Amino acid sequence: MTTTEERVEALAELLVATGRLTDPIWREGLRAVPRHLFTPETAWAVPDRPRYEGFAIDRRADPVTWWNAVYSDSAIAIQLDDGAGDPVSGSGTWTSSCSAPGIVVTFLQELSPFDHHRVLEIGTGTGWTAGLLTWRLGPDGVTSVEIDRTLSARAAGNLATAGLSPRLLVGDGAAGHADGAPYDRVHATCGVARVPYAWVEQCRPGGGMVLPWSPGWGIGHLAHLAVTGDGTAVGALKGPAGFMMLRSQRRPFGGPGHAVEQRAKADLSTARLDPRSVIAQSPGAEVAIAALVPGVRSHLEAAPDGSYRIWAIDNQGDSWACADLEPGRTDHAVRQYGARRLWDEVEDAYLQWVTWGSPPRERFGLTVGETTQQIWLDGPTRPITP
Repeated sequence: MTTTEERVEALAELLVATGRLTDPIWREGLRAVPRHLFTPETAWAVPDRPRYEGFAIDRRADPVTWWNAVYSDSAIAIQLDDGAGDPVSGSGTWTSSCSAPGIVVTFLQELSPFDHHRVLEIGTGTGWTAGLLTWRLGPDGVTSVEIDRTLSARAAGNLATAGLSPRLLVGDGAAGHADGAPYDRVHATCGVARVPYAWVEQCRPGGGMVLPWSPGWGIGHLAHLAVTGDGTAVGALKGPAGFMMLRSQRRPFGGPGHAVEQRAKADLSTARLDPRSVIAQSPGAEVAIAALVPGVRSHLEAAPDGSYRIWAIDNQGDSWACADLEPGRTDHAVRQYGARRLWDEVEDAYLQWVTWGSPPRERFGLTVGETTQQIWLDGPTRPITP
């Protein structure tokens, strides 16, 4: 029979082999704060690999599958539709999860807290990352804010089982927790399109903020920002980070709601580019499009016959565009509806990225001020403006 210790070591070896786990201290953390203490007995698991199908896990009915999922690089849904859905079915919108271990250790390594640091965590979820931080820094070093009272209570139970007791608060994470400021680090486990300025205010100068920046076009990006002496935060994008959004910044999922009725009024044209370029060519292109086409989000639909539809949707208005790819065709139909010619804007942004020399994601970054958020290329002195 495989022991928990053997499972933890096998997971650690996998993360080392894939380049996700590089700091030995977090390998110790995986041993000290075992993930199974934070995983429900029934849930839905999705391996952290592209296009991989999820599956139900049930500790009582199929313990082998449950244990294998817990100690693999898989995200595990613990809540769907804010508690209205059944996580075991996997049907619905994920609203809380136990993130895949690979992205958890990536974020913690990027956060890089020192001994005796104080960390503000936004999004307690299962409590696993709060537990790892508490093991590292002690109970007085971690404040974790969760908006969902039920999730916070469940996390408190998980942490107590693990013998850990960080400060847990129920509230809107966008506001942080000013009474505990200043913090040395801010660690967010939910995506944001706009970084709440409260996080900057509550992090001491020179402190670090690690968060999933999710502007809406593409998957999202790990951002590591440092707080300056003038009340701003600045830093680069480091890698991929697909997370559920901060609740106050949620946006619709899927295609536009009235596209079927509006389709007859949409303008029909042909794409200049292979439409796949704008969504799968490079994360750097995705950042450029997010910067140059404000308020746009993407949505991808795939059919069993190999055809694709790529949507560009205006978050603030009623404009939308879609490009259709059919197997064997070299011309691709585009439909655009509303005041904005969104597909034209997206193609122009992509071609501007090509003109810049097709820079990768890591050359882009953010500067966050009290009322502003600026995307830049190769440093804050090169802001990108639409």
